[in-house]
Amino acid sequence: MIPPDWPNRTSSRLITAGGLRWHVQVAGSGPVLLLVHGTGAATHSWRDLLPLLARHFTVVAPDLPGHGFTQRPRAEGLSLPGMARGVTALLRALGLRPDLAAGHSAGAAVIARMTLDGGMAPRALVGLNAALLPFEGLAGQIFSPIARLLSGVPAVPWFFAWRAGDRGLVERLLRDTGSSLDARGVELYGRLVRQPGHVAAALGMMAHWKLRPLLRDLKTLTVPLVLVVGGHDRTVPPSDARRIRAAVPGTRIIDLPALGHLAHEERPAELAGILLRVAEEAGLLAPVTA
Repeated sequence: MIPPDWPNRTSSRLITAGGLRWHVQVAGSGPVLLLVHGTGAATHSWRDLLPLLARHFTVVAPDLPGHGFTQRPRAEGLSLPGMARGVTALLRALGLRPDLAAGHSAGAAVIARMTLDGGMAPRALVGLNAALLPFEGLAGQIFSPIARLLSGVPAVPWFFAWRAGDRGLVERLLRDTGSSLDARGVELYGRLVRQPGHVAAALGMMAHWKLRPLLRDLKTLTVPLVLVVGGHDRTVPPSDARRIRAAVPGTRIIDLPALGHLAHEERPAELAGILLRVAEEAGLLAPVTA
């Protein structure tokens, strides 16, 4: 059940695709813009950005499998290829083909995988603090195994959801991303992490995420890639964008020095302006003249 006060609730739809019941928000008209959130988030993360973009685009913003109000899939459906296939099935059910796609954090990996696998053919991809590289060193050796262990213990999501009743804990988790959110943003994340199913899906996604094949395949990407990088991001190192640019010819970086991992929630108007410029450069929108 989608709460009546959920952000952009009037744009919400429930639709069955790929064996799952999805929550997706569709708003506006014009070229189709797909927005894909990251691990542990949901459509609420676009709450202020979506209305701005809907003035120029048909915006499609789903809750990823198991997140928010979308049904949780089997374990394979939480992997990167599984997520990509799921969102592709959703788009086909909606009868929409993205002209432009933007993904935040792990959502950037989803839109890249969809494009590489032929699930969509956008004119450009935009990664917002994109999580496209595997963890290096010791972190890479222990991160996924620990996530797999935690996701396999049914009590863990319930315990975390119970602890999330402490608003201070939610505020600290968000602050650790390098971003500063308003009270409404904190409250919405708090609602999500108090849902054991949402927590279980986020853990399952981390447990089954493998990015080395994506990094290998990104070198064959023929679609322009734009990486928007928050200088205060404490979740995805800003230096990752430089590594991706070195590996993927033609990658462009847009730096936002004052913002953190949730830059699109901190300054939605600025991010909307970036997406509009990318769309203009791709020939999707006529340039706006003063």
